[in-house]
Amino acid sequence: MSTGVRRTVKLRISSLALVLVFAAGAALTLTAQKKVSAASSVFTQDKGKFTIKLAGQTVGHEEFEIAPSGGGWLARGTADIKPPEGTASKVTGSLTLQPDGAPISYEWTAQNEKTNGAHIIFANGVANITLEIQGARPFDQTFSFGTPLVAVLDNNLYHQYALLARLYDWSKGGEQTLPVLIPQELTPGSVKLVSTGSASADGKTYEGLKVSTSDLEILLLLDNTHRLMRLEVPDAKVSVTRD
Repeated sequence: MSTGVRRTVKLRISSLALVLVFAAGAALTLTAQKKVSAASSVFTQDKGKFTIKLAGQTVGHEEFEIAPSGGGWLARGTADIKPPEGTASKVTGSLTLQPDGAPISYEWTAQNEKTNGAHIIFANGVANITLEIQGARPFDQTFSFGTPLVAVLDNNLYHQYALLARLYDWSKGGEQTLPVLIPQELTPGSVKLVSTGSASADGKTYEGLKVSTSDLEILLLLDNTHRLMRLEVPDAKVSVTRD
């Protein structure tokens, strides 16, 4: 092999090594960014299953996962509901969020006799919704909230209350109000949150967080890391417990 050829081979190997080092460095940087994002977020990773009861009778189950995704977070859940009377249904929701809790996008589908769904984009305190109903043309709706920090609380997707518990400022305490969107009902509104201190259920002690709307009160029971363990809606005779 001539000196010129050897020099060319060495240069090519050196160039390849630099590319590999750069790629490895970029991957490490991305991993570090994800770790920093997760560490500075109001959320923590969680995964589990809830049992949904109505008047003491099991009517459904929900499986969910909350985890870092890219530079933000992804909360996904699927609920299978089988009421004693009426049609069984399956609801899925996928919510992407900023590390501070502000929603980025949300998609839901509901399957019973028909399949309906929607895609929502959040930007600068505005929710742009495209609703898709089987057998009808897509329908667009826009809601303005005046703040990017909006709680998404959809029907029969109770893991979203686990997210809500993370949006409450525990160090500040007291009553706090957040704007809320119920996507399946195309309903905006607000909720009031207040810590109720220690609470007991089934012989266990929890941290209580009361969630109030204009016509309903919901009690969230959390463990010492503020994971949602149980949810109760006394007026509706609904209870949701972590398996």
